[in-house]
Amino acid sequence: MQVALADSAVRSAIGAAPTLIAAGKAAAGMIDGLLISTTVQVARGVAVGPDRGAAVPAGMSWLQGGHPLPDAGSVEAGRAALRCAAQSEPSSCVLVLLSGGASALLAAPVDGLTLEEKIDATRILLSAGVPIHELNCVRKHLSDVKGGRLALSARGRVLTLAISDVVGPVEDDPAVIGSGPTVLDRTTYRQALSIAGAPAIRRRMPASVLDVMERGAAGEVPETLKPGHPAAARSTFRLIGSRRQAMAGAASEARRLGYTVTLIEAPVTGEARVAGAEHVTRGLTLRGRPSGPVCVVSSGETTVTVEGNGRGGRNQELALAAAASLDRQAAPVVLASVGTDGVDGPTDAAGALVDSTTLARARALHLGGLHDYLDNNDAYRFFDPLGDLIRTGPSGTNVGDLQILLAGNTTTPPRHD
Repeated sequence: MQVALADSAVRSAIGAAPTLIAAGKAAAGMIDGLLISTTVQVARGVAVGPDRGAAVPAGMSWLQGGHPLPDAGSVEAGRAALRCAAQSEPSSCVLVLLSGGASALLAAPVDGLTLEEKIDATRILLSAGVPIHELNCVRKHLSDVKGGRLALSARGRVLTLAISDVVGPVEDDPAVIGSGPTVLDRTTYRQALSIAGAPAIRRRMPASVLDVMERGAAGEVPETLKPGHPAAARSTFRLIGSRRQAMAGAASEARRLGYTVTLIEAPVTGEARVAGAEHVTRGLTLRGRPSGPVCVVSSGETTVTVEGNGRGGRNQELALAAAASLDRQAAPVVLASVGTDGVDGPTDAAGALVDSTTLARARALHLGGLHDYLDNNDAYRFFDPLGDLIRTGPSGTNVGDLQILLAGNTTTPPRHD
């Protein structure tokens, strides 16, 4: 009966024979969840993910896109999504399943701009150190799909179900998840031009990018989705997953194993090499002094300023930076940091595990100084010989990063079953 009620509720919200567009690292899993929980029949659709292929309903196509940088597959997916939305009936629903990674996987440069020029613009802005909200403003105004333009293409209702990997500056901001293809964008071409045309940036920016911005600011290129447009009234956004569910799942399992659990609600952010050391201190302070083992659960997304030529990712670097703090602990302490998508940087690891014996074991293997690995952004090559890399393979979702700190005391070590 519960399944029937759930099916009825979903069918009522979506309607008959929706157009289905799924984009992001969780695209395949979200489609599976829809098909398992309902008997909705899809009229047409397209799905894009980082993998070569996945099972999709009849009438849909699966495309592989590029991540973290978009590629030709991303553009093909972006154009296909726009066509699907435009072909939808006014009385039907376009169902969009959106997850982390969609911004790169679903791409469609505006007319007069190549994908390479759009990528160049992003790299130039990143190297100039522009804030993320300014970067997003420019990217949306160089795209035919971002900034609500997918919703503008639809002829009828649009329902977006999203899994968020956005931790800030506004947590789970619909305008940032996948660069907001179906939601309002309050930024303008004029603002984008002021960013891309700043004196220190303009001379490096491709001329075609500046041309698009200037024509947009002059009203010659249609704007992104704005308040008051009929498409905005027809579009509904619902958040169905975030880092908080990952934390809740980890906490539930820890309690089952006998740990006293503490949750850190605020996201773990900032430079990974700084956050790692600070996180140990904070976690051990918050644990208090219970009689048994403690599990401190947190999540977020740190950054890495790459200055070396090593291998690694933000989770591995966070764990490596925590090693010195853990080395000074008398009681057993373990910290793991992993990407929930199963991929940490350009490596085959999801993250790494570090404990109060890490530096002693590294010295025994003559691995060299901790700071040498940090300075070279080479955490992978530090953890690999220790056997402390965490390899899960792609998980099929993405809600940011998850940290688990386990702390015992001098008489009661934590369980690891």
